[in-house]
Amino acid sequence: MKTNRPETPHQAALLRLLREGTCSRAELAGITAEPATPTDSPVLTPGATYPYPWRSSPWRMSRSKLNSELDRLMDLGLVEADGLAASRGGRRSGRVRLSRGIRFAGIDVGATSVDVAVTDGELAVLGHISEPCDIKRGPAHVLDRVLTLTGKLREQGLFTQLHGAGIGVPGPVSFTEGVPVVPPIMPGWDRYPMREMISQELGCPAMLDNDVNIMALGELHAGLARQVDDFLLVKIGTGIGCGIVVDGKIYRGVSGSAGDIGHIRVDELGPVCACGNTGCLEAYFGGAALAAQAHTAARSGASPYLAERLIATGTLTAEDVATAAAQGDAAAVQLIRDGGRRVGQVLAGLVSFFNPGLVIIAGGVARLGHVLLAEIRSVVYRRSLPLATGNLPIVLSELEDTAGVVGAARLISDHVYAA
Repeated sequence: MKTNRPETPHQAALLRLLREGTCSRAELAGITAEPATPTDSPVLTPGATYPYPWRSSPWRMSRSKLNSELDRLMDLGLVEADGLAASRGGRRSGRVRLSRGIRFAGIDVGATSVDVAVTDGELAVLGHISEPCDIKRGPAHVLDRVLTLTGKLREQGLFTQLHGAGIGVPGPVSFTEGVPVVPPIMPGWDRYPMREMISQELGCPAMLDNDVNIMALGELHAGLARQVDDFLLVKIGTGIGCGIVVDGKIYRGVSGSAGDIGHIRVDELGPVCACGNTGCLEAYFGGAALAAQAHTAARSGASPYLAERLIATGTLTAEDVATAAAQGDAAAVQLIRDGGRRVGQVLAGLVSFFNPGLVIIAGGVARLGHVLLAEIRSVVYRRSLPLATGNLPIVLSELEDTAGVVGAARLISDHVYAA
């Protein structure tokens, strides 16, 4: 299937701007107006914020150029008219928006589940479906589940064709090649051509990234980081990772492995991690580590609630620890505090090094809630320099299960909305 793409940088920048919502041509002209002199400030609405590249834009254009580029985007089927704006004393300006027919798929593959969503061109979620899925069963099984869920959304009438699909997986990714690279918790996935396979099966462009990066993109687009250019997103789930956003864009590093904080060593005499090293942060407080600690607390009698739960179900999870802590179980609360302290130790170093404007804690284990958050905050605020933490919010994500799928849609829309 052929997907129309913008033909110039100006068109690409306009699509990214319209991704934020419908605008009138007059409003767009105010945002994109050419300065009268090279030193003039951009013409922006007071109090408003605009997405990249308009915050420091080289893509200024005259009104005639703007109208020409918008007309061409309409010819390409990417933009459409949306009535008239309210009068501001003269002739009413025409409103424009992204085409109502644009559809993106956001695919978030986790260690124990798969989420698939379909969004419109502005990345509003039109449908979202999830099911348990073990990543260790291999790429063929996971791909089959992804396609099955996508087919169910198609059957609901949410799309007839997709303009692109974004995918996140819980392991290191070569972003340029679109393949996982030696992922510790994904046996059989090394260099599997996930991007190519999804693109072929769904008949549209596809992009693959680490799941933490797509969650950070989700927060950037629709979450607590909408007004923040530089922030960290720490995902605490089966694994632990960090999405790094610099100047409104994901920082991936030279080979795509930036942010792999779960394998920072916090104790050289610590337990063996899934990566083969010892004492990694993930080995202390990833989902599997927390479940193992819960089993120990249950069998030793330190946690009556977890002991009863283990007898009833035969297994324990991080959710069981959260429930026990909410009921005042001292052993469960201590497990959360110990894990939060170690996360805080690593995060304190990152804050001192990177000096972010915001830190977001997300992921399944992060749902342990404010006991965890309080411990992380305590360590970071105590151990980092006051200049770095004096105005630093450390917060829990409010997007819950949608951060990954919205971020995956944002990832592919960045690709499709590029010249």
